[in-house]
Amino acid sequence: MRGQELKQQLKAGKPVFGVCMEGYGQPRWPKFFANYAPIDYVFLDSEHAPANRETIAWACQCYAAYGIAPLVRIPDISASQAAMVLDAGAHGVIVPYLETVEQAREVVGAAKYRPLKGAVLAEAVASGTFPNAETKQYLDARNVDSVLVAMIESAPGIANLPDILAVGGIDAVMIGPHDLSINLGVPEQYEHPRFIEALDAVIGACKRAGVGAGMHIPYTDAKSSAAVFNRGMTFISFRGDTLFIAEALRHELGYLRSAIKTV
Repeated sequence: MRGQELKQQLKAGKPVFGVCMEGYGQPRWPKFFANYAPIDYVFLDSEHAPANRETIAWACQCYAAYGIAPLVRIPDISASQAAMVLDAGAHGVIVPYLETVEQAREVVGAAKYRPLKGAVLAEAVASGTFPNAETKQYLDARNVDSVLVAMIESAPGIANLPDILAVGGIDAVMIGPHDLSINLGVPEQYEHPRFIEALDAVIGACKRAGVGAGMHIPYTDAKSSAAVFNRGMTFISFRGDTLFIAEALRHELGYLRSAIKTV
């Protein structure tokens, strides 16, 4: 799936499935997913995982070659970071901790109207005014695969979400559950009414704006994850490499340590 197809699925209200990868310098992962666990996109994390431009570019090209749309979470809210990963071959940008309309305009400009810059870009994002129709057509064609995902991880982000989405150009909203739960005063209490209320507020705002909603899932089993996603989410991110490995070691190695008898 390419970025354009991902956007079409989300626009139609259909779910798209992906996983988060932190150790994406491993060349076997793209082929593994393509052959054994088909996914629509991969969430390459450069916020918490160490990665340079070359590693990001290499990973994006590898996943795209296997029909998996590479989306990169950038380290901070930065037009230059967004442009960098798109130039590297990413099919989309995941922007962390978005809270304001001004921040949204910055990343929308970088993700949707590359290589437009400066005052002309600011006018285009603010009012939809371009130098001419030909320029608009050129920019739309050039950025056809560019997916923009905004991460909402705080109470101010939720409060401002309707205005953020009104900027246009955002294809999906992803909740960052860990940071959000702490921001709400209920750290890692993902069943807490305050946290659930926040989820529903994000989902409602996304539905009204016609964009996908999702969450980087904190649960360790598919049943719990499905219950949350079925509240109205379509941007499905089910865990990732570090969590999969940690859970396998915790359960399987823990079992072996207790089950194997000492001679």
